[in-house]
Amino acid sequence: METLVLDSGASTAKIGFGDKRVSVLPNCQFRSRTARLKTFTSNQIDEIKDPSGLYYILPFQKGYLVNWDVQRQVWDHLFGKEMYKVDFPETTIIITEPYFNFNSIQESMNEILFEEYQFQAVYRTNAGNLSAHKYFEENSSELCCLVVDSGYSFTHIVPYCKGKKMSEGICRINVGGKLLSNHLKEIISYRQLHVMDETHVINQVKEDVCYVSQDFYKDMEIAQMKGKANTVMRDYVLPDFSTIKKGFCKPLEEMVFNGKYKTSEQILRLTNERFAVPEILFHPSDIGIQEMGIPEAIVHSVQSLPEEMHPHFFKNIILTGGNSLLPGFRDRVYADVRSLTPCDYDVSVLLPENPITHSWEGGRLLSESSDFMDLVVTKDDYEENGHCICEEKFDI
Repeated sequence: METLVLDSGASTAKIGFGDKRVSVLPNCQFRSRTARLKTFTSNQIDEIKDPSGLYYILPFQKGYLVNWDVQRQVWDHLFGKEMYKVDFPETTIIITEPYFNFNSIQESMNEILFEEYQFQAVYRTNAGNLSAHKYFEENSSELCCLVVDSGYSFTHIVPYCKGKKMSEGICRINVGGKLLSNHLKEIISYRQLHVMDETHVINQVKEDVCYVSQDFYKDMEIAQMKGKANTVMRDYVLPDFSTIKKGFCKPLEEMVFNGKYKTSEQILRLTNERFAVPEILFHPSDIGIQEMGIPEAIVHSVQSLPEEMHPHFFKNIILTGGNSLLPGFRDRVYADVRSLTPCDYDVSVLLPENPITHSWEGGRLLSESSDFMDLVVTKDDYEENGHCICEEKFDI
């Protein structure tokens, strides 16, 4: 019996068998401007020769799985001969879904996994449950932890105690990587160059040059300076997909501060965008979203729980999800949470080695534990009892 772990996010799918390495693959389909009729699925994006104006077809909208046709095609590709060659009757699957997932989506997922793919057994859970499981396995003396999962559509803050999530403390902020990329597209389109169709390229720009400021107003002052005094300014060379396959930051010594470049490269000059865009995670109100930022939401989440537990949560904050890879993210979360909490509490913010695959690793650990088979719903259970057995067993 093999166990396949699939952390199915709105942007990427983290997939792999429990005894092998994990792959992080796009959880969507693409159409390119040049080959309009052909649809590329997941990692076939590497076959697209000219990814400019790439059109994304996403199974998830606003964080929930709504386009089953696309999701099926992605899963067919991942489970199929080219990728994981899954032998369904001999395989158990651990699969993640969003917190408070709609009942109708849960039912559809049961039907597809049991009736269409015919997996031997299924365990459906939240990504945070798997991250918390990994944390408690590695830190057996700890009773509580707070998982901050900042992904593509949302940022969730979820407290766990003794391995169980505490629903009354869960916070969701409607800010994620998608919003940051879209905002960066708008700013660049307004100030320099029309890039509203270039989701793929601008996402790369965000990952390459954006960072979280430790002192927003000081960085703003630096960003307004002229010449070399402006240490925030970066010139980003855009890809043309013939000679330059992937965009990159010009080294500081090659930057021209006055006048134009001699080369024919297309260049974006980025200053305050580099830190003003990630700042939305900390102050969503900057762009008119009336919600708390991440540090406030962490404190709010902890304060909604019994007081004697507060110190345990503040000293076990775990950051997961793609946004936590932004340089300076961990330090800023720590500094802001520290300033909002009583000084007699310890605050500790942990950034795992790979925050994107952290919950997948938790799923792998869970599949190796002795009581794992008690958690799953087998195909026979499902055929006998239907959807209600899944509702009873899975804590979504």
